[in-house]
Amino acid sequence: MTVQLENVLPRDIEKRSFEIIGQELGRELDPEQELIIKRCIHTSADFDYADNLKFSENAVQKAMEAIKKGAVIVTDTQMAKSGINKRALARYGGEVLCFMSDEDVAAQAKANGTTRATACIDKAAKLDKPVIFAIGNAPTALVRIYELIEDGKLDPELIIGVPVGFVNVVQSKELIMSLKNVPYIVAAGRKGGSNIAACIVNALLYKIDDRRD
Repeated sequence: MTVQLENVLPRDIEKRSFEIIGQELGRELDPEQELIIKRCIHTSADFDYADNLKFSENAVQKAMEAIKKGAVIVTDTQMAKSGINKRALARYGGEVLCFMSDEDVAAQAKANGTTRATACIDKAAKLDKPVIFAIGNAPTALVRIYELIEDGKLDPELIIGVPVGFVNVVQSKELIMSLKNVPYIVAAGRKGGSNIAACIVNALLYKIDDRRD
């Protein structure tokens, strides 16, 4: 059997991938959202993200401004943390934090009868810095973010709400999209994941500065 392969240099594979995505989409995207949507498709090979990703008004611009002023990224998994381009984020004084393995978080979750993800959000709410949440796994994290915002105890710069799964995933995302005056990027429905959360953060970073060091 003969297999016909494209002759693409390693450094050009991403560029060629984006060309294919553009061709197969067959339609124009909002220029502000285009890179984020295409990077999610590139990461997952799932074209549903062209329709599933929901953006609050001016979310992308507000997120980039927050990054430029040194916002920290708080994730709910080590996987998402590892996937974010930390060197690019550090140019603006930011860092990536994940509290899931912290002993105090485990103790609080046990004492309160909650998930560790919920306790992580409580810890993040005490940070004296602008915060972007990148949630790709735990709907309970989104629920706690919603509760703290409603109680006036949290004011995040952006919520990336893309947990994947079946239990309370859709409902938690709908809670975030019901918030007023809080920027969000949400993958409506069941799809998402830690890789998508990291991908969205990286897309925002690359919109500011496309260096990949």
